[in-house]
Amino acid sequence: MRKDNSEFKTSFLSEAGTFINNKDYFAFTELDDMACWVVAHGLDSDREVESAEIAIKSILGNFMNNPTMSRMRIKKYIKEAHRLLQDESRRVRLKASLLMVVTDYSKMIWAVAGNARLYHFRNGRLNFKSKDQSLAQMMADEEEIPEDEIEEHEERNNLLNYLGKPHDFKPFVSKKYQLTDGDVMVLCTSGLWEGVSGIEMLDAMEEAKEPSELVDTLEEVLLSKQKNIVNNYTAAAIFVNKTYQEDPKKKIRLIKRIALALLLLALAGGGAIVYKIQDTKKKAEAIANMFEHEKNGDIFVQDGDYAKALKEYSEARNAAIKIKDKIHAQLIGKKQRITQLITDGDTSFKEGDYTKAVSKYERAQKEIQGRKDFNMKEVEEKIHKSKSFIQVLNWKKDGDMKFERQDYQGAKNTYQKARKAAIAASFTNGEKEIKAKLDEVEEKISNLEREKRQLDGEKLEKKGDKSYASQDFEKAIESYTMAQEVYQEIDMLEKVLSMERKITKAEEKLNPIPKAGLAGSDAAPNGQALNNSMGEANAVPNAEGGIK
Repeated sequence: MRKDNSEFKTSFLSEAGTFINNKDYFAFTELDDMACWVVAHGLDSDREVESAEIAIKSILGNFMNNPTMSRMRIKKYIKEAHRLLQDESRRVRLKASLLMVVTDYSKMIWAVAGNARLYHFRNGRLNFKSKDQSLAQMMADEEEIPEDEIEEHEERNNLLNYLGKPHDFKPFVSKKYQLTDGDVMVLCTSGLWEGVSGIEMLDAMEEAKEPSELVDTLEEVLLSKQKNIVNNYTAAAIFVNKTYQEDPKKKIRLIKRIALALLLLALAGGGAIVYKIQDTKKKAEAIANMFEHEKNGDIFVQDGDYAKALKEYSEARNAAIKIKDKIHAQLIGKKQRITQLITDGDTSFKEGDYTKAVSKYERAQKEIQGRKDFNMKEVEEKIHKSKSFIQVLNWKKDGDMKFERQDYQGAKNTYQKARKAAIAASFTNGEKEIKAKLDEVEEKISNLEREKRQLDGEKLEKKGDKSYASQDFEKAIESYTMAQEVYQEIDMLEKVLSMERKITKAEEKLNPIPKAGLAGSDAAPNGQALNNSMGEANAVPNAEGGIK
């Protein structure tokens, strides 16, 4: 167990700088006998697909399945990640700069594709740094510019090699390099080494007792320069406190064992034949399993059960890889990728992220073009349904904005349109939400209408009061009656009764009740006859014989 008999400490940080998205990615794994660190920077502008992450996960996945210090296999892992980026390049060409370091806790190998860097420090000095695959590095190698000018040269990011390159991809893989106790390694992307020189790294190491302290100091140095633009930057520090000590006799024992095995194999050729037969039988079983899983996946695809199909295709592809059937691994891998996209789209749809669902479905749609083993119509229906849901939500959002602006009638019209579309698209949850919004806006409109009618009633009532004050009782009664009708419409019972009282009072003024007077033929309207009679009864003849 090499890991248990050595001590490697790792710490890292990765930040977006002054940008919104961080296109850098770092990951590592420490296994019992080997460890692997990988750092990468995405060079493309795709915001949905992270090229650096895809490349690193591919490399680490292969490494964990088959840990190795073989230069050939390491190069193979990097090339597989390179091909994966090419396969995933649809909207834009995916590209990444990458550095990989592998160790058996005694020796190390590093690989470069682009200008991500490895700095190796030993005994308080910079022992070496990896070479970039850039035009600036080539100019330095040809002595056109000094080596220490690469960090600031305008061609430092003009890469001659990188993952995703259309042609002639040639990553550099080093030979094995012996590690010693106390070594320090720094892995970083260009965003860091452009702002922190090797000398500044050495200064940072003087005070750092832990790798976390070192990466924090490197970040401080970078940010202290207060540049207007800070690119994505990643730094990983590895402190080799203790390496694994090889047993010098082990190599001799291994050689003896190999020689003995070859001798026994030569003497017992029959055993080799038996082994060959058993190996062939296992391979035949693996092939049968591969086809069985692929067939099951095809059936699930036809049934529309993409989650189960994905599982079957994954099993089939693993079987193809196991028997080293590259053709079937590639063909089944294509089915697996399409199924994965549809499954991811279904998951996003269920989570309500319809925009992401459309993106996944459309990518699957492009992959399906020309194929007969996938239901293109079903995928198109998924895209149409997702877009319909997006349209419904956009209309609902538009209605919400109108509601906030108190444009209630406009909001109502928009909500009605959204609800109709939600029903047509079978968007049950959306329809419920919009129905609730419609009820809310209709209540607002109803309240406003009620308030408006109340104001109309109050205006008519005041008009009646004014006519009453000027003793125009007929107009007062007319206004009061109209106000009463308005109050009746909006169920203001107290106001209805109040208008009734005002109408009665105005009618009494308009048609007063006669007072009690003389009955019969002597009676006269308005008490006129009575007054005259009384006047005559009280009259006294004057000297001229007249009546006072």
